[in-house]
Amino acid sequence: MLKRQSLARSVMFTAVMAMTLGAVAAQATELQQPKSLYDRLGGIYPISTVVNTFIDLLLANDVLNSNPAINEARKHVPAAGLKFQVTALVCQTSGGPCQYIGRAMKQAHVNLNISETEWQAMMADFRRTLNNYGVPAQEQGELIAIVESTKTDIVIRK
Repeated sequence: MLKRQSLARSVMFTAVMAMTLGAVAAQATELQQPKSLYDRLGGIYPISTVVNTFIDLLLANDVLNSNPAINEARKHVPAAGLKFQVTALVCQTSGGPCQYIGRAMKQAHVNLNISETEWQAMMADFRRTLNNYGVPAQEQGELIAIVESTKTDIVIRK
């Protein structure tokens, strides 16, 4: 009888230790997983604030305003709607919970005849905005890489 109790305690101790070690391993794995870009940017509110300023700069950009196709498109796309869609896109592509429901980049920009010069003007405003809000270099690099990945769908080839 004493051997059975001792065996039962040993089995119980082993089970408790296994559960404890499993929980510790799960916590360690959770702690080691890097935060998403979305989380490192601070979530939706900081993202929407940066997007708001960025779009305001684009709307006032003389290089972009010299493109008649962009000016015509602006008559059909209210600034608030554009800000909403860009915020959703940044949220989604940075690992956040949002879902971008707008058109694909190629489809949205096909008739805008965006040149390399206009692209560079947009990127300058983007970098300026990120710098003004103190976005860290690593996160800036990741955001710029996301934007650069859309370039072939947006800029016309001459």
